[in-house]
Amino acid sequence: MNQNHITDIPAVYPKLEAKCKEIGFSMPSDLFIGTLLKSLIASKPAGNFLELGTGMSLSLAWMIDGMDSQSQLISIDNDPQLTEIAKGFFSTDDRISLICADGTPWIKEYKGESFDLIFADAWPGKYSALDETLALLKVGGLYVIDDMTPQPNWPEGHAEKATALIDYLQSREDLTMTKMEWSTGVIICSKK
Repeated sequence: MNQNHITDIPAVYPKLEAKCKEIGFSMPSDLFIGTLLKSLIASKPAGNFLELGTGMSLSLAWMIDGMDSQSQLISIDNDPQLTEIAKGFFSTDDRISLICADGTPWIKEYKGESFDLIFADAWPGKYSALDETLALLKVGGLYVIDDMTPQPNWPEGHAEKATALIDYLQSREDLTMTKMEWSTGVIICSKK
């Protein structure tokens, strides 16, 4: 098996990568997390999904590719430039809601349907408002985070925050958890 041989890259992905280079975006998600998200989302027909941290929409492109026609996805980022870029690529897809907002208050104020999968790829939902985020997850729903192994762009003290997050997730009796030293370090939790 060659995990580097990926044949189902979303059609829009090369354009998003070019846009990353154009604007100097240096924190893109990798292909591996994309393939994983696509597979997980495809397992949830007519699902309701949340992405915290749209970024350059690289993960979003994979998530959309995994969705069926009955699914819905909300993606949130606090950067207006990145949100506008995402809208330029995905605003015609009525299954997608792109929101420019600070994720922590948004999570705390959200009153809609709970989610089948939450991908927390930003501080909110991962290091802030974590309990509120996990409360938005359906029973059987998946909570996915990446960047859990040390990264070159981690600020001083971030390793301790990551360790504390892992310890907290492991302590919760309402979650089952798998840690994978793969890609940038992935954790998948399923809500019991």
